[in-house]
Amino acid sequence: MFAGIGPLDVVTLVILAVVIFGPDKLPKLIQDTMGFIRKVRTFADSAKEDIRSELGPEFQDFEFQDLHPKTFVRKQLLGGNEDPLGFKEIRDGLDFRSVLNDEPAPSASVGLTKPAGPVPATGGPALHEGERPPFDPDAT
Repeated sequence: MFAGIGPLDVVTLVILAVVIFGPDKLPKLIQDTMGFIRKVRTFADSAKEDIRSELGPEFQDFEFQDLHPKTFVRKQLLGGNEDPLGFKEIRDGLDFRSVLNDEPAPSASVGLTKPAGPVPATGGPALHEGERPPFDPDAT
């Protein structure tokens, strides 16, 4: 919330508060402000507990942060499963260090089968002499 406030801003606010309210009224103002913040927190916590008690026992572990759109969508799409889309197997099969060091990656099977015959540098199966490469009109 206050990530954009730096140390110089805090010092400026403190000096401004001392100038406006004076050194004799400033402690009372800080004490009143902290009391107000405590009351607001107490009110919010009691409102949360009232809502949880009204929802019933099946919602006792309900968190209000779950209603934030990012959290809500993430939980609905991914569910409670740790890796429902199966990206863990793919991520584990990739070796970024070998790519960064220009070393050949170790052959790790990620559920793929090796094609029959030699494979050209483009990654597709080798074509026989006189055979035309496949053409996909939707891809162009």
